[in-house]
Amino acid sequence: MAAARQSVTARQDAVAQARRIVVKVGSSSLTTASGGLDADRVDALVDVLAQVRRGAGSGDEKEVLLVSSGAIAAGLAPLGLERRPRDLARQQAAASVGQGLLVARYTASFARYGVRVGQVLLTTDDTSRRAHYRNAYRTLDQLLGMGAVPVVNENDTVATDEIRFGDNDRLAALVAHLVRADLLVLLSDVDGLYDGDPRTPGAARIAEVRGPADLAGVSLGSAGRAGLGTGGMVTKVEAARIAAAAGVPVVLTSASHAADGLAGRDTGTYFHRTGRRSAGRLLWLAHASTPQGALTLDDGAVRAVVERRTSLLPAGIAAVEGEFSAGDPVELRDTAGRPVARGLVNFDAKEIPQLLGRSTRELARELGPAYEREVVHRDDLVILHP
Repeated sequence: MAAARQSVTARQDAVAQARRIVVKVGSSSLTTASGGLDADRVDALVDVLAQVRRGAGSGDEKEVLLVSSGAIAAGLAPLGLERRPRDLARQQAAASVGQGLLVARYTASFARYGVRVGQVLLTTDDTSRRAHYRNAYRTLDQLLGMGAVPVVNENDTVATDEIRFGDNDRLAALVAHLVRADLLVLLSDVDGLYDGDPRTPGAARIAEVRGPADLAGVSLGSAGRAGLGTGGMVTKVEAARIAAAAGVPVVLTSASHAADGLAGRDTGTYFHRTGRRSAGRLLWLAHASTPQGALTLDDGAVRAVVERRTSLLPAGIAAVEGEFSAGDPVELRDTAGRPVARGLVNFDAKEIPQLLGRSTRELARELGPAYEREVVHRDDLVILHP
């Protein structure tokens, strides 16, 4: 009983002390089953967020950033589409129509409280390339500083399969890290994580998650109930893990319980922090990058990179595959083909075969001083399986 009270208090303290909050809401919480925005649902969510911004219940004003799905779903009915299309071109067309409707609805709803909104559309390039990353942070930080509510979504109208986040749950976790948020709240149509199908009698809600051990044996669904979004509980738990590992606590609950979740009450599932904030590019490397090639390391190089966290030198590389340019993300594999790390490579793929197994000193003598450097520097490298 004492432990339970301590857990509730920890949640209450984390939520109460959070000044900058990222809230993510899914398509099924904003739209009808046939597509199209549900104005009443949008207004209900905005009512809660407006109260949070004004510090209702805590006395302290807060900054709120909203990561909102719903653009594709909102565009279905106006385009005469009965269901979410599978092909990318029609998804992009629906997003183009729906994004305007979505932001217009938020603009009108927040205007009831005298609050302006700003639309921010992101692709993975905006969290991967250093200049884009800094610019995205400055834009979001400035909007928040000027009292606006940024409404963030993946740029579905131009994003291709190769540069997509894949789901807005993961986007929300990365944005929470990007803006240095104090709390991430994931809202869906399910009021938390359960130890089984929540529609099955006897399924119990998991009130808190302190680490991977608390999820052992938990079966996660793979699709949203409404069929309008791209995520399910799997993506939400993965997003919660990403954020928690980056030092951001997470509340996972339903949109109908948003007020309770944002007040720190015992609703949904609370994910405790499991790590500290890391460099933004490392979080992207681990969770949002798409490797453009692979380098196979010999056993000694694997130990050096994984255990001693050193840079990868040419002498430790046994093979190279793929077509990539300097600055691209590549996968580092052991001799069995298992990925052990990921990093930003300093050479083009076509340059590396002549470097294999050779020391930097030898390469500098033969090819010039530009080759006396690491293939992947340790500051641009993240371990996948320590």
